[in-house]
Amino acid sequence: MNFKPILNIVLVAPEIPQNTGNIVRLCANVGARLHLVKPLGFELDNPKLRRASLDYSDLTNIKLHDFVEEFFEGVSIEKVYGATIHGSVLYTTPEYKSGDSIILGCESTGLPANVLDRLNSQNRVHIPMAPANRSLNISNAAAIIVYEMWRQVGFYGSSNSLHKDQLYFS
Repeated sequence: MNFKPILNIVLVAPEIPQNTGNIVRLCANVGARLHLVKPLGFELDNPKLRRASLDYSDLTNIKLHDFVEEFFEGVSIEKVYGATIHGSVLYTTPEYKSGDSIILGCESTGLPANVLDRLNSQNRVHIPMAPANRSLNISNAAAIIVYEMWRQVGFYGSSNSLHKDQLYFS
């Protein structure tokens, strides 16, 4: 069977293997494809990545990109959302559709300006936080946004979904 992702999660230069491992598990549980954009702060066979992802890596479609431009070449910019603390739009505001992507930057600096500049301003989303805080953990932020995206597409492919048989196709 071939994998047919409902959503895409893109990590630009992730630094911490445990965070990426958690996101691998997230992707497996929602039927999302994970895109990793180099440079990675770890090797893909890192024990901490394997531990955090448990046995879910086999259930996740992971695509590796040398540059962020490789990811952008294959998508419509209108379907790409960027998570940033400087976003002008609450993450629940967009009307997400099947095939949409959420792009997150590395843990220490977030999304680089060259990526943010490519996104439509209405596609730069943020998650509210208490005033004195800098950011959420990247895997927590990804989970919050991705579950909202998945909710909006009717939890397509879930075990309780009317469309569960359509996540995978021959």
